[in-house]
Amino acid sequence: MGPLVAIVSFVCSVGNVPLAAVLWRGGISFGGVVSFIFADLIILPILDIYRKYYGWKVMGYILITFYVTMAAAGYVVELLFAALGIIPQNRNVVAFTSGVQWDYTTVLNIVFLVLAAVLVLRFIRTGGISMLKMMNRPAHEMEH
Repeated sequence: MGPLVAIVSFVCSVGNVPLAAVLWRGGISFGGVVSFIFADLIILPILDIYRKYYGWKVMGYILITFYVTMAAAGYVVELLFAALGIIPQNRNVVAFTSGVQWDYTTVLNIVFLVLAAVLVLRFIRTGGISMLKMMNRPAHEMEH
């Protein structure tokens, strides 16, 4: 069930881990959680991209191949972890343990936000916007 939930949930690679924790707390199997985490490659927007680039047939092949692989990996992990007795028993998962804090991560976020702003300004001031517009034109128009 993990990959099926992932397909319709439209969650990205970053957002699927907290959602996986919620599913774990809700009772989904450990292997189902693992296959849900793997399934970020077959969410509907990405399947649409596969369809546009490769066509319906290849998109269907990717969907089926990835789904079977993810489901099989979930079963293997479930069986292996169960055999070793290392499936976590505590399902009381808390996604957020603290509020906003002032620490080194906050300082680094501010520093790199300023750096990103400086780089965007430099990009704009040195003709980056016109370069992007030029790159959008077909090659035969640029030859003349």
